Amino acid sequence: VRVYWEDTDAGGVVYHASYLRFLERARTEWVRAQGVDQSELQARTGIAFMVRGMQLDFLKAARLDDELSVTVSVKERRGASILFDQAVVRRADETLLIRAQVRVACVDLKSMRPAPIPGGLFA
Repeated sequence: VRVYWEDTDAGGVVYHASYLRFLERARTEWVRAQGVDQSELQARTGIAFMVRGMQLDFLKAARLDDELSVTVSVKERRGASILFDQAVVRRADETLLIRAQVRVACVDLKSMRPAPIPGGLFA
């Protein structure tokens, strides 16, 4: 991820909410890398994944034009949710900027209730 003006405040420092977009994009790409087309999955099953909760530790700031790496790993999988460990690192000096834990729930879109993650989806 490259930091653009739209990601920063007036001082050229990444605005805290911008990190949420960076983390979301990384999780979306992780799902895609697992061979899952989320639009097709939603059309076929009526389920989608939604953020249930998150904990973020803001350790250092990113700035305009920084190149960042955003990582995703599965910490825990339950029947209807996945807990991800994520990190944002400045590539130039490998400085850890953000640590995050994000719980994503599988939800039936009609009832807006938790739904089981289909078997083999992220095996």
